Amino acid sequence: MKILAISDTESKYIYDYFDPKNFTDIALVLAAGDLNANYLSFVATVFTCPVLYIHGNHDKRLIKEPPEGCICIDDSIYTYKGIRIAGIGGCMTYTGGPFQYSEKEMAWRLFKHRFKFRKGFDILLTHSPAYGLGDGGDQAHIGFKCFLKLLDQYRPKIMVHGHQHLNYGKGQRYHQHNDVKIINAYGYTVFEI
Repeated sequence: MKILAISDTESKYIYDYFDPKNFTDIALVLAAGDLNANYLSFVATVFTCPVLYIHGNHDKRLIKEPPEGCICIDDSIYTYKGIRIAGIGGCMTYTGGPFQYSEKEMAWRLFKHRFKFRKGFDILLTHSPAYGLGDGGDQAHIGFKCFLKLLDQYRPKIMVHGHQHLNYGKGQRYHQHNDVKIINAYGYTVFEI
């Protein structure tokens, strides 16, 4: 299954210069947060597959005006063609806001969802990266340690995240944690599962 992952910035390649020939066979779109509702709605109109999203730290506006044609999977599991996708939005707290969490708050959030996760999942979709796997050094961009425990316990095939822009200096598209492939969706990328 070919999946388009997007996050944090609207790609002109998709938004302004979209050509369906450049995105053949996309079966699913995963949006890892901090994207404009109009952009997400546009993506939902040009791709004939589900567009799943979670909240980023700048997505307060999506509470009142969610994107049309998209499915929010924050705090849930979504199954598509036999692939189970777990969604956990937000980042480390640094200024406050509805989608910012301390390490303890995020760990509690994951604990509350343990029954949803008990059958496992194939893809973990988050906004923040896991600690030490593509995160940044400042408080706003440090990853969650509890995500490492989640990866170790459920061993999904892939984790897709956003938040850490690739142009921040040490940005890297791919990381590996044991058997889990970590993908930074900043802008856009296509992968297969």
